[in-house]
Amino acid sequence: MRIAITGATGNLGTALLQALREDGDHEIVGIARRRPPDEPPYAGVAWHTVDVAAPDAAEQLALPFADADAVVHLAWGFQPTHRRHYLRATGVDGTRAVLAAAATGGVGHVVHMSSSAVYAPGSYGRPVDESWPTTGVRSSVYSRDKVAAEDVVRRHVDSGAGPSVTVLRAGLIGQYRAGNQLLHYILPDWVPAGVLRLAPVVPIDRGMCIPAVHAEEAARAIVLATRQRKSGIYNIASDVPATGADVLAGLSVHGLHVPSRLLRAAAQVTWRLHLQPVDGGWIDLAYSTPLVDPARARDELGWVAHTEGPDVVRELAEGMVDRAGTGSPVLEDRSVLTRLTSALRRGEVGTRKPT
Repeated sequence: MRIAITGATGNLGTALLQALREDGDHEIVGIARRRPPDEPPYAGVAWHTVDVAAPDAAEQLALPFADADAVVHLAWGFQPTHRRHYLRATGVDGTRAVLAAAATGGVGHVVHMSSSAVYAPGSYGRPVDESWPTTGVRSSVYSRDKVAAEDVVRRHVDSGAGPSVTVLRAGLIGQYRAGNQLLHYILPDWVPAGVLRLAPVVPIDRGMCIPAVHAEEAARAIVLATRQRKSGIYNIASDVPATGADVLAGLSVHGLHVPSRLLRAAAQVTWRLHLQPVDGGWIDLAYSTPLVDPARARDELGWVAHTEGPDVVRELAEGMVDRAGTGSPVLEDRSVLTRLTSALRRGEVGTRKPT
């Protein structure tokens, strides 16, 4: 199959490239804002540099989507959190551009990567199936945009025109080599990554309970979806959730119990002061999103998560401590000097527009 992938250099994209190589003799087209180095798993991929947030993204995607049997849409923006319009242009308008380009190019199938963040609060710590309301967590920009992106997909499906669509609602997607990426998203530029090794305690609400899935297994779900071309919506997560204790175990630190409402207040104040790049909506999301029931994916796609949520989170946390990554511009290690230089030239990570 000829498969085009947006966001192909990120956490899940990197795992998907590897999974497709192992699956068979696929022709892979990678789409990203920045071209990765010619090394595994990025070597042997036909690369196109496109920013899906661009006003003419649908036109730019025409070439990489040409003759594709399937398109996998992974591209999403997590930063800069202070540039609201750019995040929405990437997540919501980018999804619209992908579907438009796929329809124009005659692509038969699109896999859209969504999130458990679309689900409404009300079942924290308990699993919900795909019928649970998808109004999201209103204080979370990420959640609102995931809901809006699914609305774009729903309108496309209801129109009856263009490609069929599979929507995968995944929990937290983690792997060891995504450690650098997460560090870049949550640490201020002036804080060295090594601080995680020195921190005596980490504030956390012990009640945290989140759905999680390993990146390699989320990638496997995508492979199954492209192979079977089944339209519909599927939850993707381990049956066993991750907790705050698993985060602490991965970081090898002790926890200091702080109620989530206080964590949220501290995050929001320091974010508004540009002291760190994570707004309070992320705290609300972590303590509001329900667990997800993956039974439908298991029954209809034949997908099973073998890595339990606690192991996913511990592995990701260990990757943060070890500054694990790849040569991808998204996952590569960034020294404090490099990050400070970027901050001085283009602003801190929460405000600078990606290049």
